Amino acid sequence: MSDRIVLRADRWADVDAGEVRTPAMIVVDGNRISAVNPAELPAGTTVIDLGDVTLLPGLMDMELNLLIGGPGGPEGLPNPMHGVQDDPAYRTLRGAVNARTTLEAGFTTVRNLGLMVKTGGYLLDVALQRAIDQDWHVGPRIYPAGHAVTPYGGHLDPTVFQRLAPGIMPLSVAEGIANGVDDVRACVRYQVRHGAKLIKVSASGGVMSHSTAPGAQQYSDEEFAAIADEAHRAGVRVAAHAVGDSAIRACIRAGIDCIEHGFLATDDTIKLMADTGTFLVSTTYLTEAMAVDRIAPELRKKAEVVFPQAQAMLPKAIAAGVRIACGTDAPAIPHGQNAKELRALVDRGMTPMQAIRAATVTSAELIDADDELGRLAPGYLADIVAVPGDPSRDIATTLDVRFVMKDGRVYKQDGD
Repeated sequence: MSDRIVLRADRWADVDAGEVRTPAMIVVDGNRISAVNPAELPAGTTVIDLGDVTLLPGLMDMELNLLIGGPGGPEGLPNPMHGVQDDPAYRTLRGAVNARTTLEAGFTTVRNLGLMVKTGGYLLDVALQRAIDQDWHVGPRIYPAGHAVTPYGGHLDPTVFQRLAPGIMPLSVAEGIANGVDDVRACVRYQVRHGAKLIKVSASGGVMSHSTAPGAQQYSDEEFAAIADEAHRAGVRVAAHAVGDSAIRACIRAGIDCIEHGFLATDDTIKLMADTGTFLVSTTYLTEAMAVDRIAPELRKKAEVVFPQAQAMLPKAIAAGVRIACGTDAPAIPHGQNAKELRALVDRGMTPMQAIRAATVTSAELIDADDELGRLAPGYLADIVAVPGDPSRDIATTLDVRFVMKDGRVYKQDGD
């Protein structure tokens, strides 16, 4: 096969125009798109005729954790004791399997948002990203966050998740535990020093927290400001796990770039997100599909209260024009089922093309890569997937990915 490939298909998605156009002839030269429907084909090309499918830009998942869930545990939930039972090598190998699964589902770019385990300070998602970038393994393009920044007893404090007694699993800034302005600055610097491409902060409690209420704000305004300042001076963005309204507002005031979940945001806070251009990764599918019957009774009670409010919040955010990017929080839903988030976005009020935009252009904007990812256009990286039918009419077609190309390389064709 030559370095220059022509993909032929019946249709392609023009995400900017919000339309599916016909026919499709996309010229790939090396790892970039060089032309869309040119008048003449360049000489010396390999033609791949995909037939009755629609070509889409590679899809993106802006919140998942490849290092947990997947093989070796219950479907849809990580092993609750993974933090003390899985050593770093085992966890990284599991991540490699989940990475391949995610790519084959059509998701060519992801943000891996925060480990919550004892690793001796190693950033395992950075190691997995490097292995994929160097073609040692198959997987999506990863933007790793390293360890999430969290206070003692915070939502992502591993000792809380595993309900460990004091002294059983000592943790430090190197693993994301940080208290006070000096500590959070040091924690951000540590993650960036060792390869994190963004910072994740635990801003409020969560449904899966044993320690605090979902809406409880976990850092002071001064700590949030220090985290944002330190990250932005290093040239990286900040994502905040924020369920509670006060925590969401505090994050926006601090200049944090992205709210994960945002389940309990009030109307005024939704308007503030829209007015400031703050991104929202709503992870809405998990509110209907997470295996809550397998979690502790006290956590199940929280889910029963929070999830209906989350489902009511998102249509308001869509109507208000909040910048919503696609994210699943896998393995809260199983790895490889990421496109079910698109279907849930449509159920909450997006059009199918708006949902596709959330998983392409808006997600590319969130990672500051919208000049080379998220569109089928000349000069963009050749991340291209194909689905049957017309996804602008039936978003469920994105669950049946027939072809995957990342960086100009074919990883899946005809469903194989």
